[in-house]
Amino acid sequence: MIKLKYLGIALFSLTLAACSSVKLDPQTGSDKASAGQTSATVADGGAVGSVPQPTATPETVVQSAGPTAASLQSAAMAAGRLVYFDYDSYVIKPEFQKLIEAQARYLSSDPALRVVIEGHTDERGGREYNLALGQRRAEAVRRALSLLGVADTQIDAVSFGEEKPVSEGSNESAWSQNRRAEISYR
Repeated sequence: MIKLKYLGIALFSLTLAACSSVKLDPQTGSDKASAGQTSATVADGGAVGSVPQPTATPETVVQSAGPTAASLQSAAMAAGRLVYFDYDSYVIKPEFQKLIEAQARYLSSDPALRVVIEGHTDERGGREYNLALGQRRAEAVRRALSLLGVADTQIDAVSFGEEKPVSEGSNESAWSQNRRAEISYR
């Protein structure tokens, strides 16, 4: 529902922008651009006559206005797919906002895309607690993507708790790498 609202606003804005560039002929009150004609002058001020100008249809305006699926995919992959968390927290840090926005743009561009958000924790804490914390981390990323317009049907959130560490150490460096949510495309 929100997507349709934003799509409507975008189309309305494009229409206004396109209409503002049309010049009316002061003598007839009509626009020459709609007839595909405009007059041109040479350097000495003499009229050359009518020169055909390409006209843009609404379809070409919409296609050229937005980024391509390939560029959205490239931007999403360049932004990364890992969101790291502080100890015992599921709050998304501001430095990961751009990553989530890039992923949301890419997911919103193709309703057939699906992702699984995998929540992970470090080894500290009990098994049940870590599973719950991993789920809250995955859900936090899922909610952020949903708020940016990604359909809930495109996103699953699961927790692995401490079961799939990236780093096996028992120090802050290893633990900080394991406190994460991974965005995995399926």
